Amino acid sequence: MILLIDHYDSFTYNIVQAFGRFEKEIVVKSYDEISIEAIEELNPDHIVISSGSGRPAKEGITCELIRFFSGKVPILGVGFGCLAIAEAYGGKVVKTENLLPGKPFDIFHDGESIFAGMREPFSATRYHSLIVSREDFPETLGISAWNSEDEVMGIRHNDYSVEGVQFNPESIMTEAGEQLLKNFIEIDRVAWN
Repeated sequence: MILLIDHYDSFTYNIVQAFGRFEKEIVVKSYDEISIEAIEELNPDHIVISSGSGRPAKEGITCELIRFFSGKVPILGVGFGCLAIAEAYGGKVVKTENLLPGKPFDIFHDGESIFAGMREPFSATRYHSLIVSREDFPETLGISAWNSEDEVMGIRHNDYSVEGVQFNPESIMTEAGEQLLKNFIEIDRVAWN
């Protein structure tokens, strides 16, 4: 089962629909209406942190649940979710100078994990005006994707299956978004325990 933590974003159900193609059960819970204990009871195979607005450190239990479930359950952060992963591990979130909401741009990547088998570059769309700063980048994380302006577009925990992307893989304007999501759900929970 995939647990999707919703931050009241208009794209949440696009993510649900995108994962639905893989015939996995998907449970959606709002970030401000769930606890760590309730997530443990649900016992998800994967956790997806949806996009949203605002700054992650101020939003419910999101950063806490990322730290708690890292190494136990594979986690994917999308947009705001990527920022939350960075903040959970001490990263800095800043405004981008280059946002053109809904405009496709090239993504370069390391070809590993969720980016396995994907061409480089591929075109993706993003909508969030905040990004993870390269300044004081946390040692526990690595940069897995970037754009032509060298802005951080993907992050990965160095030891656990915790991934974040600063673009929207569920968007019809993102090439190979379905492949990225498929790569994520193929990460075996057992391998990370």
